[in-house]
Amino acid sequence: MADDGRGAKRQKTSGAEMDPKANPYLAHHYEEESNGYSNGYSNGFSRSKKASSTVFDNLIRHQTSSKDAEVAENGPNNAFTGQPLSNRYFNILKGRRNLPVHTQRQEFLDMFQKSQILVFVGETGSGKTTQIPQFVLFDDMPQLQGKMVACTQPRRVAAMSVAQRVANEMDVPLGEEVGYSIRFEDKTSPRTILKYMTDGMLLREAMTDNNLSRYSCLILDEAHERTLATDILMGLLKEVARRRPDLKIVIMSATLDAQKFQKYFKIGEDPAPLLAVPGRTHPVEIFYTAEPERDYVEAALRTVLQIHATEPEGDILLFLTGEEEIEDACRKIGLEADELVREADAGPLKVYPLYGTLPPAQQQRIFDPAPPPHKPGGRPGRKCIVSTNIAETSLTIDGIVYVVDPGFSKQKVYNPRIRVESLLVSPISKASAQQRAGRAGRTRPGKCFRLYTEGAFKKELIEQTYPEILRSNLSMTVLQLKKLGIDDLVHFDLMDPPAPETLMRALEELNYLACLDDEGELTHLGRLAAEFPLDPSIGVMLISSPEFYCSNEMLSLTALLSVPQLFNRPASARKRADEMKELFAHPDGDHLTMLNVYHAFKGPEAQRDPKQWCHDHFLSYRALQQADNVRSQLKRIMEREDLELMSTPFEDKKYYENIRRALVSGFFMQVAKRDGSGKTYITVKDDQSVLLHPSTVLAQEAEWVVYNEFVLTTKNYIRTVTAVKAEWLLDIAPMYYNIEDFKQGEIRRSLQKTADTLRRKEALKAGKSRK
Repeated sequence: MADDGRGAKRQKTSGAEMDPKANPYLAHHYEEESNGYSNGYSNGFSRSKKASSTVFDNLIRHQTSSKDAEVAENGPNNAFTGQPLSNRYFNILKGRRNLPVHTQRQEFLDMFQKSQILVFVGETGSGKTTQIPQFVLFDDMPQLQGKMVACTQPRRVAAMSVAQRVANEMDVPLGEEVGYSIRFEDKTSPRTILKYMTDGMLLREAMTDNNLSRYSCLILDEAHERTLATDILMGLLKEVARRRPDLKIVIMSATLDAQKFQKYFKIGEDPAPLLAVPGRTHPVEIFYTAEPERDYVEAALRTVLQIHATEPEGDILLFLTGEEEIEDACRKIGLEADELVREADAGPLKVYPLYGTLPPAQQQRIFDPAPPPHKPGGRPGRKCIVSTNIAETSLTIDGIVYVVDPGFSKQKVYNPRIRVESLLVSPISKASAQQRAGRAGRTRPGKCFRLYTEGAFKKELIEQTYPEILRSNLSMTVLQLKKLGIDDLVHFDLMDPPAPETLMRALEELNYLACLDDEGELTHLGRLAAEFPLDPSIGVMLISSPEFYCSNEMLSLTALLSVPQLFNRPASARKRADEMKELFAHPDGDHLTMLNVYHAFKGPEAQRDPKQWCHDHFLSYRALQQADNVRSQLKRIMEREDLELMSTPFEDKKYYENIRRALVSGFFMQVAKRDGSGKTYITVKDDQSVLLHPSTVLAQEAEWVVYNEFVLTTKNYIRTVTAVKAEWLLDIAPMYYNIEDFKQGEIRRSLQKTADTLRRKEALKAGKSRK
């Protein structure tokens, strides 16, 4: 990870060569130097010595009161930096002190000081995500220990936007005392004392530091979302807590199934202590449809426009399922709203999208105020936010009075029998529906329009969403647990243990990838693959790419596979977009086409004005920029692990063949063969009949293809495909393609034929060499 060597990063001073131990301001940090981190911290902190001598020197760690903290917060200087506090800070402070959590600050401190693990339930909007970590900072004083407080979030968007908000609240620049760390992006410095991060990033840190010794307190936020990483973290933290009695842990949840968390984190025989804070909620009136809606998107747009035309002022929040659907809806609502303004004299309506892959600057726009009326005394404007379920609990947006809930979200579903993990649009749970409705009652009484019948809500929706660990492919999880030193997977204490079949599949997959040996122990390759924040098959592909002389290209390709869609295909210009895509198309398939796009993007013509170039070629500038960033991070890991970066010369006729062979080294379990009819493909070993996704550029009738993902819509599709040869499968993955293991049928016959041909070639070669 990018911030491993924190202790070494020094602030430059005029006497840069001076030994920090000789600096009288820093002497107390060297009495017991903990994990090489404190010196890096105190260097950055020396300028705030004056502040810490007035504020923190009079306080005793874990014995402070809310009064002490309020005195420190009142200034006039910042308790953490020693700088005078700004006016903006005091304005924000007033609002913070009105939040529901603030009234229970002393109660929180009493419980926090007495117990090692605390379960905290606060409804969304109570202020828990932004305030509790700050309450902890004033009592835990991590800077005096040379440690940090971490607060985990299940979503990248939340980690970034909350860190920005808390940096403003603490009156420090983002990336200094308050920072964030998400996959492929680290915005922290040696001075960071509060770090917001995705749960996956904390898990990665635990791999290199099993005791998480850089942290004095860990706060797991949104634990009710029960993501894969949260569940594993909870299991780990139970073990770390035993080894580190000094580590404080706070589990925060927005729903009331807190008893489950209390029981799970029990201390001896007693359940973990619980503190509940009510949210700030006004009554919400709920409306259902009389009949089921045939097209939920259509119904949602109609409802939004109806609210805008007829309801009093107040902002609208519409829940949809994914990026494309959201962008499309934003465009349509924008056009219709302009018409309403012209025809019915409605107020202005600003529409903002919100989803996980949106760039931070655009995410922040959702907090902009609603537009003013067109003319003085005219009808007031409002904003409409169209969001995935991020806005359900992770982010709180003030001013929302109307919620439109079609009752769907995209959920990961995994079928271990056919090894297919896919995102499906599925009905939400009752708990989610209640969270969504609650969003309308933050500022004043609100309304929630559910686009399904009351009967459907009562009878068809499940109570709680199933934890992600029960519906995911666990190969990456098993690899992480092995790297964390947990060998007995069956007895690892998870809140909801996954099905044995899912675990078996993961172990089998890792064994085929040579990440685990036949005894289930980590191999050298497995250890390497765990260093990369990637799916094991992609990790293995990247690590083995030097053997195929194309590690530079595979590095680019891995980065391209880790970002959203490269190709834009707007409804208004589909034909033009397809023509542009043809310019980059490679007859052997989509992976090579993506590589062509990246190479063109890095070329001199595109780099003159990359944004315009992407726009002209219907490519996503954002995705390509992100791929660039991911590539440089992965490149650092490769260099650290001494993996050679090389390319086959472009003129060499093996250039593209080597890349296709390297693809097989990671994706040999995701292969399909064309069946006799020539229309459909059959996936190897799982025998699923599939079609090539319409977006593919594969020009030739390929007998065998590798695919990146299996898409379940009305039909089964395989997307991002590249043609490969049967002999490569036998050569690169002989264990998986052991012909004896295949049942009788087309695939076995074809592999047998290839093996016989290869044997004959070998015999001929041997005969010639004997002559």
